[in-house]
Amino acid sequence: MKIARKCFVLCLIFSIFVLSAPINIKYVYAGKYERPALPQDEDTQQTVIVKVNKPMTESEAKQLLQSYPDLKLRYHFQNIFNGFSVMGPSSQIKKLAEKTSIENIYPSYTYKLDISPYPQISNGTFNSINYIGTSKIRHLTDKNGNHLTGKGIKVGIIDTGIDYTHPDLRKSYVKGYDFVDNDYDPMETVDMGPNNTFHGTHVAGVIAANGKMTGVAPEAEIYAYRALGPGGFGTTEMIIAAVEQAIKDRVDVLNLSLGTSINGPDLPTSLALDKAVENGIVAVTSNGNSGPDLWTVGSPGTSHQAISVGASTPEIQIPYVDYYGQQFRLSPLTGSKPWNLDRSYMIVAGGLGREKDYQDVDVNGKIVLLKRGKLTFSDKVRTAEKYGAKAVIIYNNEDEAVLGMLDGEMNLPVAFLSKKDGEHLLKLIETSNTPAKIVNKNEQDRLADFSSRGPVTFSWEIKPDVVAPGVAIESTVPGGYKPLAGTSMSAPHVAGASAILKQANPDWTPEQIKAVLMSTSKPLLNEANQLYQSFEQGAGRIQMEEALRTETIIQPAALQYGKVKGKTFEETKKMITVENVSDHAIRCTFSTPLRSDTIAWDLPSPFYLKPKEKKQITIGIEVKNQHKKNEIYNGFIDMHSGSQTIHIPYLYVVAEPDYPRIMQFSFEKSEREDLYKYETYLPGGADEFGIALFDPDTYRFIDYLDWEKNVRRGLITKTIKQEKDLQKGTYIAVAFAKKSGKEDFIEQLIEIQ
Repeated sequence: MKIARKCFVLCLIFSIFVLSAPINIKYVYAGKYERPALPQDEDTQQTVIVKVNKPMTESEAKQLLQSYPDLKLRYHFQNIFNGFSVMGPSSQIKKLAEKTSIENIYPSYTYKLDISPYPQISNGTFNSINYIGTSKIRHLTDKNGNHLTGKGIKVGIIDTGIDYTHPDLRKSYVKGYDFVDNDYDPMETVDMGPNNTFHGTHVAGVIAANGKMTGVAPEAEIYAYRALGPGGFGTTEMIIAAVEQAIKDRVDVLNLSLGTSINGPDLPTSLALDKAVENGIVAVTSNGNSGPDLWTVGSPGTSHQAISVGASTPEIQIPYVDYYGQQFRLSPLTGSKPWNLDRSYMIVAGGLGREKDYQDVDVNGKIVLLKRGKLTFSDKVRTAEKYGAKAVIIYNNEDEAVLGMLDGEMNLPVAFLSKKDGEHLLKLIETSNTPAKIVNKNEQDRLADFSSRGPVTFSWEIKPDVVAPGVAIESTVPGGYKPLAGTSMSAPHVAGASAILKQANPDWTPEQIKAVLMSTSKPLLNEANQLYQSFEQGAGRIQMEEALRTETIIQPAALQYGKVKGKTFEETKKMITVENVSDHAIRCTFSTPLRSDTIAWDLPSPFYLKPKEKKQITIGIEVKNQHKKNEIYNGFIDMHSGSQTIHIPYLYVVAEPDYPRIMQFSFEKSEREDLYKYETYLPGGADEFGIALFDPDTYRFIDYLDWEKNVRRGLITKTIKQEKDLQKGTYIAVAFAKKSGKEDFIEQLIEIQ
């Protein structure tokens, strides 16, 4: 049994004083008010990652810290980078940073799982393992005559631990370590009620279940590293320590189904995965569940060398509302009855679903349409059932996708609808008296709305690299099986596929395995039958049979042109290596993308490759001044190699794209009564950054908590002192950042005590 340790509980305070999600109020821009003097950064306890500029043993690190008696050494790192983590007062950390041997200091960020149970489909959950092609490759063998099952391949899983007593995982589990409790027992958190975990066990089942359920690589060897504790929380240092251990254990594949909402390429976890790849490990990570907007990929999904994985749908049944010839896609919630309504029903609006909203509305025997807000989903459903509703549709009150669930089994069909579709349906039912039908459609190979999109800020890279099934994924959990949704479920499909490729081709490098998975993926089409953007799906959905039968490896498998200035004329080129891994000669040609007035392509002439021959080629673009500035341009180039067609994603941005100037704002009380700490991430730095306070009732400007000019890019952590004349109470905090003439902000209710 796992219990929460005191040192771990402290890191969970991260968002205690955030009282609400962004509230989208209208207010006068904070920038018009006179700036106060800069508050001084006060002394408080912190945990940080310290990177040094040369190799340093643990004893040397301890010797260095002798000059800082209040700093406690926690972990020593030597494989992912040279450094260590420490805990202590910020004043001594600042003094430590002045040493010439210190290269950089990073805050230890808090990680939290973001998944949702997925309801059982009316005719059962489809087999996502076979959907990526595993059933088509089981008859194939490696060089030793073993069937391709992942045999002999070590797969590390950094997660919430694993229930190694599960009958489907006993054969696969080998060893592990618990970085939460610092022991060799990486068991899931159990017997802690709502803080129990099952995520790591689910991930392990997708990769290597070997029993009633069969994973992608059922004979792979699982190495479990518990870096996320009760409730699915963990910290940067725990995750980095787990990566360090995975390198020491010489695992072949490493899966991290976790992340943050911070879109930046230089966070420690992203850099750690880059280093793992350099050490010969295929690093696989989830891309995040903050879609469908641009720029929503979060670290470590921003890692340059890792395989970042988005979520697509396997073959599943999706209910639609067919109303007066228009169809609206529903997302069933966990705990819902199946949407098997056998005739047409009227749809009526029920407001927010409160008791008073039903006083003048007859919902008996009808489908009720409710707006999200005020009540929990479950309370809305129970009230609707009380008044005789046949089914419940809840539509969103904000644009972002939501992974929602109910708190138990309901007696009604319940589904979620997007804000746009919900508002449209509401207008239709208010102007028409037509009954609606529920139509169940088979759907496959669509991107999940929640799947985070790229590109990566600052580096402007395409992320995700590939997608894999991440909706209605059934796998092992302590005590049984459960279907879940999230990119956390997509990543282990790719980790398992990587294990199969490594077994079949033990001499392939992580870079080759990533390239093959990308270049043999299937680009997906949206509902309008148009290709999803490359920064939405990467190269497409993985296909194991095609990956194992590939004759050509292209490295890198994507063309990342980065940022062009958008002047009168600009030319840029990228070099790729084309390798023939077959036993016969192949002819390679390129198809010219659609002609454009804004870009011209410089493509290689057709060429031949002998068996096992490699050739370096350049693919250039000429960007003309007709381009719109601040835009993202992307697509695919087709290369024909023998009988194989490889779709190469490309991306470039013109001038300064309109990325979010600020991400991830949190505010909390510190140990001392008069101190508060905030954290934020500035992807490109800021010409000006500040936090303004407003009255929550009148929206009257109160004061600035902080402001600064010419702020560096990256994760910003600061402790500030409460001003004596600031009254206790609730305020609207507006954290804003301006960069290159553009500004973004985050609003939250905070409490000053």
